[in-house]
Amino acid sequence: MAAASGPRGFQFAIDRGGTFTDVFARCPSGRVRVLKLLSEDPGYGDAPTEGIRRVLEEELGVRLPRDQPLDASGIEWIRMGTTVATNALLERRGERLALVVTRGFRDLLHIGSQARPHIFDLEVAVPEVLYEEVIEVDERLIPHQPDCRLPGTETLPLLEGPSGVSLQVQRPLELSGLRGELERVLSRGITSLAVLLLHSYAWPGHEEQVGALARELGFQHVSLSSGVSGMVRAVPRGYTACADAYLTPCIHRYLRSFRGGFQHHLREVPVLFMRSDGGLTPMDHFSGARAILSGPAGGVVGYARTTHPHQGGQPVIGFDMGGTSTDVSRYAGEYEHVFEATTAGVSIQAPQLDINTVAAGGGSRLFFRSGLYVVGPESAGAHPGPACYRKGGPLTVTDANLCLGRLLPDYFPRIFGPGEDQPLCQETAARAFQEMAAQIQTFQGAPHPALSVEEVAMGFVRVANEAMCRPIRALTQARGHDASRHVLACFGGAGGQHACAIARTLGMSRVFIHKYLVEFGFTIPDRPVVVDDVRVRGTGSSSVTIETPLAPRGKPPRLEMVTRCYFEEGYLETPVFLLEELGCDHTIPGPAIIIDKNSTIVVEPGCTASLTQFGDICIVVGSSCPQPLGPQLDPVQLSIFSHRFMSIAEQMGRILQRTAISTNIKERLDFSCALFGPDGGLVSNAPHIPVHLGAMQETVQFQIRNLGEDLREGDVILSNHPCAGGSHLPDLTVITPVFWPGVPKPVFFVASRGHHADIGGVTPGSMPPHSRSLQEEGAVFISFKLVKDGVFQEEAVREALLAPGRVPGCSGSRTLGDNLSDLRAQVAANQKGIQLVTGLIRLHGLPAVQAYMAHIQANAEVAVREMLRGFAARWGREVEAEDSMDDGTPIRLRVQVDPQEGSAVFDFSGSGPEVYGNCNAPRAITLSALIYCLRCMVGQDIPLNQGCLAPVQVVIPKGSILDPSPEAAVVGGNVLTSQRVVDVIFKAFGVCAASQGCMNNVTFGNERVGYYETVAGGAGAGPHWEGRSGVHTHMTNTRITDPEILELRYPVVLQRFELRRGSGGAGRFRGGEGVTRELLFRQDMVLSVLTERRTLRPYGMQGGSPGAPGLNLLLRRDGRTINLGAKTSVPVEPGDVFCLQTPGGGGFGTPGEEGDPQEPPEPPRSFAERGSLFEYRRAQEGV
Repeated sequence: MAAASGPRGFQFAIDRGGTFTDVFARCPSGRVRVLKLLSEDPGYGDAPTEGIRRVLEEELGVRLPRDQPLDASGIEWIRMGTTVATNALLERRGERLALVVTRGFRDLLHIGSQARPHIFDLEVAVPEVLYEEVIEVDERLIPHQPDCRLPGTETLPLLEGPSGVSLQVQRPLELSGLRGELERVLSRGITSLAVLLLHSYAWPGHEEQVGALARELGFQHVSLSSGVSGMVRAVPRGYTACADAYLTPCIHRYLRSFRGGFQHHLREVPVLFMRSDGGLTPMDHFSGARAILSGPAGGVVGYARTTHPHQGGQPVIGFDMGGTSTDVSRYAGEYEHVFEATTAGVSIQAPQLDINTVAAGGGSRLFFRSGLYVVGPESAGAHPGPACYRKGGPLTVTDANLCLGRLLPDYFPRIFGPGEDQPLCQETAARAFQEMAAQIQTFQGAPHPALSVEEVAMGFVRVANEAMCRPIRALTQARGHDASRHVLACFGGAGGQHACAIARTLGMSRVFIHKYLVEFGFTIPDRPVVVDDVRVRGTGSSSVTIETPLAPRGKPPRLEMVTRCYFEEGYLETPVFLLEELGCDHTIPGPAIIIDKNSTIVVEPGCTASLTQFGDICIVVGSSCPQPLGPQLDPVQLSIFSHRFMSIAEQMGRILQRTAISTNIKERLDFSCALFGPDGGLVSNAPHIPVHLGAMQETVQFQIRNLGEDLREGDVILSNHPCAGGSHLPDLTVITPVFWPGVPKPVFFVASRGHHADIGGVTPGSMPPHSRSLQEEGAVFISFKLVKDGVFQEEAVREALLAPGRVPGCSGSRTLGDNLSDLRAQVAANQKGIQLVTGLIRLHGLPAVQAYMAHIQANAEVAVREMLRGFAARWGREVEAEDSMDDGTPIRLRVQVDPQEGSAVFDFSGSGPEVYGNCNAPRAITLSALIYCLRCMVGQDIPLNQGCLAPVQVVIPKGSILDPSPEAAVVGGNVLTSQRVVDVIFKAFGVCAASQGCMNNVTFGNERVGYYETVAGGAGAGPHWEGRSGVHTHMTNTRITDPEILELRYPVVLQRFELRRGSGGAGRFRGGEGVTRELLFRQDMVLSVLTERRTLRPYGMQGGSPGAPGLNLLLRRDGRTINLGAKTSVPVEPGDVFCLQTPGGGGFGTPGEEGDPQEPPEPPRSFAERGSLFEYRRAQEGV
């Protein structure tokens, strides 16, 4: 490809990926060269060096032997993005390292946020920490607090750090003992070190002294948390320091190897590497913590520079579909960054482009489960790969595209099969789809016609497309942007086969596919200054023109061949063109296939592709009339509606979070949003907070019964009372009926439940440990019309929120302004839900939408029935179990399973009576616990809706602890008794040993400040797993406040936070350890604890020992040690220490026992999910 003029020397832009390396070269002649080669190949040492060698050899016409360094004098510059760091992190192939940490916090990074990553995963699979050894060092800095009354603090040395935070030296750094520990670690061959000392972000002196000693002793690499990420919050800063110490040596080894391939080690050649934030950095400054997204960041910067200006400044959605996953991002004139993100289970506290990795890549596996088409998240990987790779792999999206004629084997290299010398095998994929079609036919029964291979494959492609549309909606519609006003920038090997369909589904009119998508310069607009992390970011711009205009061909495009390709309309004759033979004067109407060297682009019917003057492909996407949809069940539409219904709940949540003002809702994300049918039955719920599962359904159905004809358009109902389906009073539920013209009654309901920080009552926070009646716990709403005839009833709700102040010893709401604002936000979220569901009705018609609502519920019912049949076959038709609260109140359960029907009766008769205290659990709590347990036992992702309970009859005796009187106090039932219900259900089914069985509720405060937390413990072991230590389990998943934030905001010092060794129950698989957490008080306050499992231990299973019970100790400043018991409030003084020891999990199996009938399932190959959408969902499920 010739050009009028070229650069002074060779310019190389390189993307070194995990599988392939792409090299883009601009030569002095103006010629542009592009090549792709394997990143790992025994024929050469380094792929980027080999790519440069090939270009130089061919352009200069001289032989350049691989075993000799290349002459770099003719190279003007090299720019590179690489996945070296990402792959080392994913595959855990980094440098061996040790961690130095403040004494008392050796397990801080193991515990992390204390939230489990997947709330329904009983095994609690969490990636292991990166370090091999931990060294605790004597030193301690604490924030200076002028009103601190802790004895002796007035004489402590005062430090003023550059961040403006004043610190005091509570314990000076002790280096003499540290020296011996470091020498011991060095003797084991560990030469990389991460250092995390509390509050070093504000004053790094102690860390710098540790680093100097380590380097003096011979450590090759030292990562100080204050140097790698000088931001407050010890846990993410510690993770970042560990990642840097783990990865930077790997990067430096790679850079030494890369330099070694050139004469003079590239000293005279500018070499820049792409960082995770989209900027370029010199090779010598390229480090592990900033390199995680080096490769993907190049793609974002590339389409920002190519697609955005070429499409008139329209906002762009980046769509990079690869083998195992798809990267989705957005650019609208400036880069969207996140400042903390998780990759491979490690949180990195550094600026990164917001690149969201989601399921449904080309290698995503296909399943038919309980009537539902399911795509991913499991992946076939590179080996064995898809079925068509001839290595015995499973069905994947790639196989579907091959069977539909969208991939042409003759245009793929012959690298498949055991000998890696055969073409793609369409026959193998077709046979697998025939088996899948037979499975679907068996499930559907005789009246349904048999499906063809193509119909099944097309169904899976449509479901995969919908799965990829969902995160795009979350990046656009849920954030207030119109998805249809975006351009879809498509890249990645598999994206071209799906781009037209995805754009059409989202209402986008254009797809843009850049031929190279390589970045040469970067421009990052000004950013607001972050208070605890001031960054100066330079901006630069390259004057290099990276594109060479094409000359018009002056004749019609050459037709390579005509093939038959399957679309919605069936098989169509589809012309095939080679991209390299197309000119800028060519227009290709769909259907058509355009084949490039590295990808296949499908132009669907109704779409038209054309080439720009620079050779890029622009596809105009024609609108399509939706096919009429009847009420009868179509499994493909069932899967699509499942995504649509969930998307409605998710987008409601985004609106609620954006418009609320309280910390609980806006930052902690303690809320749920949901869609319900006309009978009040749950359709979809997001996020999946365990204690909210199914509970809102009870609330909606109560309002239908209670209000009847008094439920009108323009009304919004507020409710929190336990008798109306409430869990505890601070959880306020706002319900809005959805009406449709010509239908007198609501056709759907939408609702949002949010945790309000205070609604009055006897104590701040509305969670008193010693409440005896409901009125002591705050304001009560049963069927309160928050909005009436479209008017927000502010005066009436204000009066109701202040009403608890009329009860002796109680107060009205202490956060009235936040209450009113958050209630308005909940109304707004419901309104968003109404807009989305009525839009769906306009598209498909009310009968079809309501029919698929019922089909989705029936699908969940089928999954639970299958689980119950399997249980009956294995364990019998009847099981029972009993466990007790610490006061001796029994929780009894008898389960009778009908194996023919796949149904069960869960009978809690015999459970103890209502208690004189607050451990009474409203009926909704038991239903939530039951849905949670059923979902865990099903073991796969199913819609969590009314259908889950359809095969189940629940018997709860009136007046019992599980269905108390309307006046009973319930705050402890929500946070304690709910855990015991779960313990009893799992004990009956023999699923796993008991987890800690408590949320360990701790509150302290005075007239000026108040704080509440729940604390982790040990998880129960199972038939093939050890219990996780220091994690929240079952009905809670609340994140713990970071130690540095805790000490900055509250008058306490966290003295210890570590695992409680020996507290996990023994067994063939050991139970998880609880934690020890010590709080030193700096002011006079009142301490309240609301806990369980202080008397009765978490049970073991099948010969496993029980976990240790918890213990609440108060260490008085005068030397006394007091056992506080499980539930109490006590005044504390400065110098007093609260020592919380949480329960461990039970063990599973007899210690030393060999063999197990339940072998561990093979871990699925999955993708490394990341990005703001992933972090948002993790935060939602961590409340």
